[in-house]
Amino acid sequence: MTVNDYSFAGKTVLVTGGGSGIGRAIAEAFLDNGANVAISGRRREKLDAVLEGHPAERALAVEADVADDGSAKAMVDAVVERFGSLDVVVNNAAAYFNGSFDTMSLDDWEAIRSTNIDGFVHVIRHSVGELEKSGGNVVVVGSVSGMRGDWGQAAYNATKAAIMNFVQSLALDYGPRGVRFNAVAPALTITDLTKEVEDDEAALAAAVNRIALGRPGQPEDIAPAVLFLASADAGYITGAWLAVDGGTSASTGQAH
Repeated sequence: MTVNDYSFAGKTVLVTGGGSGIGRAIAEAFLDNGANVAISGRRREKLDAVLEGHPAERALAVEADVADDGSAKAMVDAVVERFGSLDVVVNNAAAYFNGSFDTMSLDDWEAIRSTNIDGFVHVIRHSVGELEKSGGNVVVVGSVSGMRGDWGQAAYNATKAAIMNFVQSLALDYGPRGVRFNAVAPALTITDLTKEVEDDEAALAAAVNRIALGRPGQPEDIAPAVLFLASADAGYITGAWLAVDGGTSASTGQAH
């Protein structure tokens, strides 16, 4: 699906975790709408595959691990050096852990926290000065899991809740400086991270039973909402969470 409702010509967008899944769909949508797009990730071959066929003068792949502060700074510096400015940051890079709290090791916690929370902090603290200059904005790919609890996902949900609260708090701090912060909150979306659910017929059926529209999301379902929040049409929206979840969060949780 191509998103052609917005013009980002002359704007520079950074999408972390842009090598696959939701990040890839977002990056391609921005490219289709005229933006200069930089994507980051830890595997260069995946980044190059996303940018293949797009105008080279508007595309940049940056190998980076946002969990490392120095790597995040080098990433932002590379984007600004290449394009001269930064208008939109899409914080999408994420790690996932599925398992009960008593099976989670400290290494497991470190891995998910360092990417999902620390990675957000690293990226924003190095990019927000550029966003102040451009009057830009941040769109976080959060999750409905950041709004409430899920069985066996305490660590993941806690990290998503943290960055979604960051969105609201930073919207207050940076609104007077002209920088907007918003989030999209998908539910089950078919990506590499959710392959276990996709491959498990019973688990997929149980998940879909909670979705009003009767199907899991696709990355292409999420990208248009991100473009809207990043666009001038959303110029008076900040500190908001937009559920892009097929109606999952409309439910009280009772059986269908």
